[in-house]
Amino acid sequence: MVSVTGKNLLLTGPPGCGKTTVVRRLAERLRDLRLRGFYTEELRERGQRVGFEAMSLSGRKAILAHVQSRSRCRVGRYGVEPDQLEPLVEEELAGTGTADVCLIDEVGKMELFCPAFVEAVPKLLDGAVPVVLTVAQKGQGLIAQVKARADVRLVTVTEANRDGLPEELERWVWDRLRSR
Repeated sequence: MVSVTGKNLLLTGPPGCGKTTVVRRLAERLRDLRLRGFYTEELRERGQRVGFEAMSLSGRKAILAHVQSRSRCRVGRYGVEPDQLEPLVEEELAGTGTADVCLIDEVGKMELFCPAFVEAVPKLLDGAVPVVLTVAQKGQGLIAQVKARADVRLVTVTEANRDGLPEELERWVWDRLRSR
């Protein structure tokens, strides 16, 4: 069960544990609310992962990283495209005062190459709107900073809890909205 303390909820866990799926299912459950944010999806060609795409909750897409990118910003074999992510960040994460909740997938190494993202996340966490975000299990900088905040609740996504989390998180969001 997700604790109802704290204004911000962070989901963490190893790659492939289901963090993105939990966020997407939560967004579906909250579709009647004013949502802001984005999630990431794998880009695949011929069954192989070749990159990542950020998808805003309002439908905008941005290539986050790709194996064919010539960007000097690198995470593993992927060239990261912070300039592609920046307009999505500005559209979805700025001016969230009109939103009921903000969902972000994810605070990870690739996203940290985008200065607008690194600047926006702490402001969101400080704001009045409840935030649910996924965060890399390991990392420094903003990854470590968001986990160390006193106003967050950290939940580890596992194979055992991932299917029930969207419903629990929905209740958590409604509790936050009622207490505002």
